[in-house]
Amino acid sequence: MPSRPTRASIPLVLASASPRRAELLAGEGIEFDRCPADIDESMLLGERPDEYVRRLAETKARAGWRPGTRSLGADTIVVLGGEVLGKPRDEADARRMLRSLSGQSHSVLTGVAVFDGEAAESTCEETRVWFRTLSDREINDYVASDEPMDKAGAYGIQGEAGRFVERIDGSYANVVGLPVEVAVAMLR
Repeated sequence: MPSRPTRASIPLVLASASPRRAELLAGEGIEFDRCPADIDESMLLGERPDEYVRRLAETKARAGWRPGTRSLGADTIVVLGGEVLGKPRDEADARRMLRSLSGQSHSVLTGVAVFDGEAAESTCEETRVWFRTLSDREINDYVASDEPMDKAGAYGIQGEAGRFVERIDGSYANVVGLPVEVAVAMLR
């Protein structure tokens, strides 16, 4: 009698276009195919930030799923004083976000979901990040680098903006875009 495939042996689909998420998973030795999910990422009226990222992660996981696979979806946001900072619309928006983060602490929330075709499991991971005070020149130079344009909160901790960070409390990988330790545990 043939043995049933174990959960870990079922092919994985990463429902994300993020090169950072792909690098984090590959760094754990996890094999996967990519099927970026194109979904509406609008926040619902009255939705809390943690509910928002979990909903988006689950929606992405469901959108990326194919028969015979498991799908991993994720979404990351920055929250400062109750305001959700997603990806900047343009350079002016990126400068606004970075000015608001300057000298402040904020939360980075990532929703993670795994969908197997029947049920979805999801969670939300939070990391606290403290920025030092930034000069206008630093902000302008960073925005001119184009690095902040596809990142929640207009910064990438793994890039040039790493020098803006005074400290973090929680998962560094979460700030990059995927709390890999949580994702790996969910995939087991």
